[in-house]
Amino acid sequence: MKHAVLLGAIGMASAVMLPVTAMATQATRAPFGQTADGRKVEIVTLTNDRGVQARVMSYGASLQSLLVPDRNGKLADIVLGYDNLQGYLARRQYAGATVGRYANRIAHGKFTLDGKTYSLTGSLNGGAKGLDQQVWSVVEVKHQGSTASVTLQYVSPDGDQGYLGTLTVTATYTLGDDNQLKIVYVATTDKPTIVNLSNHTYWNLAGEGAGSVKDQVLTIPGNAITAVDAHLNPTGDIVPVAGTPYDFRSGRLIGGHGYDMNWVSSRKAVESRMVARVMDPHSGRVMSLWSTEPGLQFCSGNVLDGTPVGKDHHVYRKGDAFVLEPQLFPDTPNHPDFGSARLAPGETYRNTIVYRFATDSGRNVKS
Repeated sequence: MKHAVLLGAIGMASAVMLPVTAMATQATRAPFGQTADGRKVEIVTLTNDRGVQARVMSYGASLQSLLVPDRNGKLADIVLGYDNLQGYLARRQYAGATVGRYANRIAHGKFTLDGKTYSLTGSLNGGAKGLDQQVWSVVEVKHQGSTASVTLQYVSPDGDQGYLGTLTVTATYTLGDDNQLKIVYVATTDKPTIVNLSNHTYWNLAGEGAGSVKDQVLTIPGNAITAVDAHLNPTGDIVPVAGTPYDFRSGRLIGGHGYDMNWVSSRKAVESRMVARVMDPHSGRVMSLWSTEPGLQFCSGNVLDGTPVGKDHHVYRKGDAFVLEPQLFPDTPNHPDFGSARLAPGETYRNTIVYRFATDSGRNVKS
């Protein structure tokens, strides 16, 4: 999706050796600054017994960092972002954020529901001030057995950004001792509305300051895409990927083509299955992405422009990250053949996203 974003420079991400002794699974919370109008932001750190660490920020219910090991056991942060809150406030860039109420695009910022047309404050990721720009409440932080988790909540009022109904949203991040990070989005409403939530993390499996991801190997099992017009709005056509640059079914280098497209994983929400797999040949890190959603938006960092300075003074440049967003198809409310984004009172919206991390020693690895 086109938007202004943080960008980054070439420079190897810092790495540390995994501890020799086992660590206890834990979850801790701390202040992380405040917004210009005085709203306090928190950050919750989830750590598993292998030293893998996820930091979740209440601003935008965002994944601020994720430390995972390479094939030699060295930890590195594989999430692009900023060291402090001010970096996230400086410009809207969706870094690690929960996006919605409707992730991706609503063409021309308009949709019709139950015979009435609604106008939004913007066509991308929920409007002019979506969920990514809100301060969420941290409602639960816990560690139990082999998992650590945090649950955040935001109540979007009726009419917010042009959407109807009061929407109550929770985002639960859970880190397991199996090096699995799970995000579960749940939403309910008091009036019929539309909803489509996802996460917009910028990933680089070599490390957030390691430069281009063009040599990382991507697999997307989806055999079709939703075609778009010159403004990236879906036309309604579903086009096979066979024989095109969009065919990642057998795995191929991300390269430098500047992808920003929705892949068809299924024609409807189904049981969780693998919708993407990425492997970095240099570090050996492998991430497999599992989801219940029918679509997967893949962006290859072509909008990163090298202007903001991110973590550890890294500058993120074009192609320095990729984004994978499991979700409903973009502009579904305006294309009935795409399915339905409708949520009614008494119903529960749910999107479960699972990131599984492993390493590749140079031989094939199951993940």
